[in-house]
Amino acid sequence: MVSGATRSPRGHFPGIFTLANGLAREGKLSDEQYRFWRAGSDWYDANCPNPSHADPTVYDSSLNPGAVAWFKATAAHLIERVDGYLQIVATHEVACERVESTDPGRIVYEDEVQVVVVPWANGSRSGV
Repeated sequence: MVSGATRSPRGHFPGIFTLANGLAREGKLSDEQYRFWRAGSDWYDANCPNPSHADPTVYDSSLNPGAVAWFKATAAHLIERVDGYLQIVATHEVACERVESTDPGRIVYEDEVQVVVVPWANGSRSGV
């Protein structure tokens, strides 16, 4: 997972897509960055299951506070496309870091390429 280095107002560490989506929503992307972001978002929509479609409550803050998605290590075809998003957030000086974990939290959704977890209460983002 690549996440922001600081907690969001919701109390979790936002993932790379949330960070890039925020920059796009705020109109901060250059035309080239916007084209990359739009094409990338469309590609992920077509090639990665959306947990909210399977379970509309997966990101409900009262049921699953701080829920965040993590790609499984076996999802190389999804992970390798993250580099362009990293370049975008770096250009805008948004701090983020890659985090790997074998136990990121309580799993509230799982499919073949990802899990959505509620982070453990201690707030740790690193694995065992």
